[in-house]
Amino acid sequence: MSTTQEKIQEIEEELRRTKVNKATESHVGRLKAKLAKLKRQQQEQILAKSGKGGSGYDIKKSGDSSVALIGLPSVGKSTLMGRLTNKESKTGKYAFTTLEAIPGIMEYEGTQVQIIDLPGIISGASKGKGRGKQVLGVARSADLILVVLDVFEAETHMRLILEELYHFGIRLDQEKPDIEIEKTRSGGIAIASIKQLTKIDEKTIKAIMHEYKIINANVTIRTDIDADQLIDVLEGNRVYIPSVVVANKVDLATPEMIEELKQKMRIDLFISAETNYNMLELKKVLFEKLNLIRIYLKPYGQQPDYEEPLIMKAGCTVKDVCNKLHRNLVKEFKFARVWGKSAKHEGQRVMLNHVLQDEDVLTIIKSRN
Repeated sequence: MSTTQEKIQEIEEELRRTKVNKATESHVGRLKAKLAKLKRQQQEQILAKSGKGGSGYDIKKSGDSSVALIGLPSVGKSTLMGRLTNKESKTGKYAFTTLEAIPGIMEYEGTQVQIIDLPGIISGASKGKGRGKQVLGVARSADLILVVLDVFEAETHMRLILEELYHFGIRLDQEKPDIEIEKTRSGGIAIASIKQLTKIDEKTIKAIMHEYKIINANVTIRTDIDADQLIDVLEGNRVYIPSVVVANKVDLATPEMIEELKQKMRIDLFISAETNYNMLELKKVLFEKLNLIRIYLKPYGQQPDYEEPLIMKAGCTVKDVCNKLHRNLVKEFKFARVWGKSAKHEGQRVMLNHVLQDEDVLTIIKSRN
């Protein structure tokens, strides 16, 4: 009887042999669905064998947001951690210096961001090698992933990291596909697409859904998806996380090497943790990518508190602020006044659905009981 790994290899080989065209599109979609299910089973087997969490990997979230440092061994993550958080972290000129997840706090513009230094990942991490299950498990819960590359091995490292993250269900810099699936008792699979589908046809959609034992359903698709994205939604265990990519040890590289890398791949920032080069700029980039805003609270009849802003996600409303401040505040809410970018005039009277912007000043007025 074939093992899960053998079945995976058989399907991967068949996918390699199959030429993708209109005639084979639905067959390829079904093969991809079978492959995704087998890999999920394999992942579950790995998790069952290795147990949950483990000493040094049960990280309690703190701060206003969290960033996980991901990179191969010896790329300088621990030194970078120290620069960002002013926290001493064990470093050395050899691989696997960090053997557990180490949290610290980065302070920037009134915000406190939790930075988590993770052990270096290796090829096969998503299958449990080198404590990969624990490392990637912590990364899945982060608000942002900071990918740290060695400037001399940037392309090779990036390929490996993307592959391992992908196989562990982490989708970097992707929006969750806007697909709604409503199971029905009869009628087959009815597909309504808001946008024209250019990467998948109805036959393939039905073939993939049949592989997941879905025979009757209303499917509403609002984005131009492909087979892999549909499978991701059906699997239901994917996470979609933004990233910042940095190339470290830039102090040792030539200008020509840096310019060549800029042309070849996306790197958000070239840094040197060792010399502290571009550290302030990196903090700024992380803050902006986390999409955080600062709200200054102004108690009625008093001055705004500019020392300790309330940190919220961009796009938040007055209601979101109330919910963060106190669970009963929405019930007691009468109206609010806003000064700043989101206000049409100073001290504008607003209600719960008003969308706030960075550095707004907010006064909340409660009803008198």
